[in-house]
Amino acid sequence: MTKIAIVLGSTRPGRNGEAVGRWVYDAAAKRTDAQFELVDIADYNLPLLDEPVPPSMGQYSKEHTQRWAAKVAEFDGYVFVTPEYNHGTSGALKNALDYVYAEWNNKAAGFVGYGSAGGTRAVEHLRLVMSELQIATVRSQVALSLFTDFENFSAFKPSSHHDQPLATLLDQLISWSQAMKSTRGKETLEQYRS
Repeated sequence: MTKIAIVLGSTRPGRNGEAVGRWVYDAAAKRTDAQFELVDIADYNLPLLDEPVPPSMGQYSKEHTQRWAAKVAEFDGYVFVTPEYNHGTSGALKNALDYVYAEWNNKAAGFVGYGSAGGTRAVEHLRLVMSELQIATVRSQVALSLFTDFENFSAFKPSSHHDQPLATLLDQLISWSQAMKSTRGKETLEQYRS
């Protein structure tokens, strides 16, 4: 079955992303066309990129990198839950993306952003990064506003009008994740490691 990670893209204490990620997971878990897992980058304790060899070489020397690479490789697609900080994604998410390479290739991604402008600029930033990582991105996305979807900017209370865009995002992501399977195989990962 197709496996999708819902990636929490913030490590900030008291982050809003945890509630957003749980909301995405709860909606996704009702589906029967894919398996979903909440993946919290905070659980991987990734320092600022500390690998001496570029990730495209696949020569991961650090235990934390190997652990992260193994987790990323498990999935066919990803929903990235991202805050927007200064018109971009979080440094923690960008760092986690930069750690590995082939494990991301030929997969699909969708986005749930949150911030004062719905996280839309963070998502646009991520779309550029995804292109370089050879991840196909789906068109539909969810944009959550700190002004209307969070009480006092911290208690997550999403408007029901986000339910349909989230369902569409998941429909597209599962379809694309399944289609992308044909573009990769075990040999794809091995070519970057040889």
